[in-house]
Formats: sequence, C-alpha cells, structure tokens
Amino acid sequence: MSRNHLVIICLAILSTASPAPAEDPATRGYRWLRTRPYLPADFDQAVFDRLWTNWPAPDRKKASAADQATRRRMTLDHYGLMPDPDAKDPTAGPALGHVPVASGGWAMNCLTCHAGRVDGRVIPGLPNTHLDLQTLVEDVRRTKIKMLKPLSHLDIVSVTLPLSTTRGTTNSVVFGIVLGNYRDKDMVVHLDRRPPKLIHHDMDAPPLWNVRHKTALYCDAFAPKNHRVLMQFMLLPSTSPQRLTSWEPAFRDILAWIESLRPPKYSGAVDLGLAEKGRKIFSKACATCHGTYGPTRSYPQRVVAIETIGTDPVRLNALTSDHRTWMKTGWLSRYGKDKVVLKPSGYLAPPLDGIWATGPYLHNGSVPTLWHLLHPKERPAVWRRTSESFDHERIGIDIESFDTVPDSAKTARSRRRYFDTSRPGKSAAGHLFPDKLTEAEKRAVLEFLKTL
Repeated sequence: MSRNHLVIICLAILSTASPAPAEDPATRGYRWLRTRPYLPADFDQAVFDRLWTNWPAPDRKKASAADQATRRRMTLDHYGLMPDPDAKDPTAGPALGHVPVASGGWAMNCLTCHAGRVDGRVIPGLPNTHLDLQTLVEDVRRTKIKMLKPLSHLDIVSVTLPLSTTRGTTNSVVFGIVLGNYRDKDMVVHLDRRPPKLIHHDMDAPPLWNVRHKTALYCDAFAPKNHRVLMQFMLLPSTSPQRLTSWEPAFRDILAWIESLRPPKYSGAVDLGLAEKGRKIFSKACATCHGTYGPTRSYPQRVVAIETIGTDPVRLNALTSDHRTWMKTGWLSRYGKDKVVLKPSGYLAPPLDGIWATGPYLHNGSVPTLWHLLHPKERPAVWRRTSESFDHERIGIDIESFDTVPDSAKTARSRRRYFDTSRPGKSAAGHLFPDKLTEAEKRAVLEFLKTL
C-alpha cells in the first residue's frame, strides 16, 4: 500500500469519526474557577511553606519536627484551607480556592469560602466552616515582612478592615460595600471618594447548590441572581471596566456551574419511618416558609420580616441605602433591568436541600447543629469546634459549649476559635418557631431533614 493510500484512509476515518463533545457551560465554569486568576496573587509557595513559623509554640514545635508534606497538611488544617480533592498530592500545590498566577504566586477565588469539608469529604459548593481568613492573612503579612517580599492588597487592607472575627465566618458583605464605594454606576473607579461608613459583621457562607432555586441572592434577597453580581468581589481598583466586561462570559459559565450543583446525600443512617412522620410535621409547620420537597417540590422564596424571625438584625442594617441604590442603578443589575430591593424587610427563608451538611446555622453561623436550631433555649452562649468528627446525633458540628470565652483564650488568634453569641452581629436568638413542636415532633423533623 502506498503512502498516499494510507493518508487517504486516515483522512476518511477522521472525517467519519464523531466530533469531540463540546464542553458544557457548567464544566467550563468550574474550570475557570480552578485555573483562571481574577485577583492578584496573595502569596506563593515559599511564603506558604514558612507560615508555620508564626504559630503558637506547641504547634510550631510539631511543625518544625515534621517533614515537608506533613507540615503542608498541617498548614492547610491550621487555616482551614481545603486540599484539592482532584490532586494526586494535595500538598504539592495551591489549596482548593487558590490558583496560580502567571507572574508567580497564588490568587484567591470563590472556592476559598465556598468549598468545605463535612464528615471527612471536601465538597465544592459547601460552605467552608473551617476557614480562618484573618489569621491566615496576618501570618502571610508577617512572613512576607520577614522574607522581604512585597505585600498584597489583602495584607494591607486587613490592617484596618477585619476579614473575620470567628473561624468559619467572614466579613464578606463589607468587602463588597468597600469595593463598590469607589465605582460609579458604569464601574469607573473614583479613588477620591470618601470611605463608606461600615458596620462590620461576620457571615456564614451559604451552600451554592441552593442558588438554582432562587431568583434573588443574599440572606435578605435584595440582589438579583445574575452573573454580574457574582463579579462584585473582583472590583479592585486595578480592574478596569473593560476587563470586567471581558470576564462576563466566564462568569456566565461560573453561574451555570453553581446552578448545576446538587446537595450531598446524608452520610449516616436514616430511620425512614420516623422521617416520614417528620415530613408530615414539616409540611404543616415549616413548609410555608421553606417549601416542600420531593417529586412535587415548591419553594416560595419568602422573606420573613425581622420582627417575626427575630434573628440578629445587624446584617440587615449593614448595607446602606447608597450601596443598594448603586447596585439598582448601575452595571451590576444591568442598570435596573434586574430587580434590586432597596428596603428589604427581613431575611430569606432558604431552601433546605442538603441542610444536614451545612452547619452552623442561621445567616451568621451562630447555631452549631440542627438540634440546637430546633431547641432555641439550648443554644450555647459560646461554642467551639472540638474535632473533625460530625455529630450524627444532633446533626452538625461537634462542639464544646461554654458560658463565656475561657480566660485561657488570651489572644485574638485563640479567641477566633470560639463563637461568642454575645458579640455584635453574632446573636443566636430568633427563629423560635420550633418551640411550638413537642419533643417527639422535633425528633421526627430532625430525621426528615437528613433526607433533604
């Protein structure tokens, strides 16, 4: 057979072969999150490998004696960063939620807060309740100064703007207020503007898989669900309006990925008979706000008045009318084509899909387990996570409770491990509706919630 004949045969085979399937938007969106930096680098491998030198003496001693791979795993755990579940060696590169930057270093993205671990599983879209962002940035800053490396935007901003005061929560809403303050409605930067008045408050990240059921975002449902609203945390002054526009296709894909997510199934045993009793009780007592589940599910997207829900009001009051109006009249809402609520009356009753995995509960993360949510009078004044174990009895975080923060927590670093509900914005009050149920009914509802 001549060479020409072989070429003809090969071309014939290629012409009849099925084309490679096109990458769907959701798959592309996750790839953008895993590979494209939308912010400047925060730190590099060299800085990451020296973070342990800032730890308290007992932890520092253990890290000093460990090999490099073990020390890197310890570093991930110390700051609540999630290992890459797809990597052969999670210690060999950036954590999930950081991506390499061409000029060197790792840049943070949405997955730092929106990829977490529950019952030993790392799940993209799950709130990261382990993250200690303030401590991470403080230690990065100290390490860079020792190594004579330049500081990044977070290193500088965090000196005056708290990133978090409790492990597992972040002051994320305020980030958006600050960044938006220096942009006009067309996203043009104006650094001569006065700083905005801020009410700092920590929030618990919501599970991303419930976004597909909503038409509005955030716990007060004031913002429209569109790809532009997802971009507000990329509004550093160095990002031009033109660059934002060029990123729009990627963020449409990222929203498609978010809406493709589904909740994880409960990892423990379920008493199906008791759960069915709980379903009937839930339908009568809870479905008006939280919807129904199963083949004929419904979700009312109901905002409950703050006077009725009774939960901590700081988040509701923290967003100024100026910020809400800026979103309503500007580029993020397509100049008002997408609805923005200027005066929300309370908090959104969220969908409860996968609720077993998303503790702690309420918008500020003040209630550690579903059992505590159903027993308002038993909610701890102060609590801290005690282990990686999942509490299958009470469904949520395995905790230790206290009347007050122990005197042994002398530093801000150590106090961040304790959730103190007496602090502004951190109240565990409200959502008292379960008080109408008997103890047996609460137990049945708890069993039903495992199945969602």
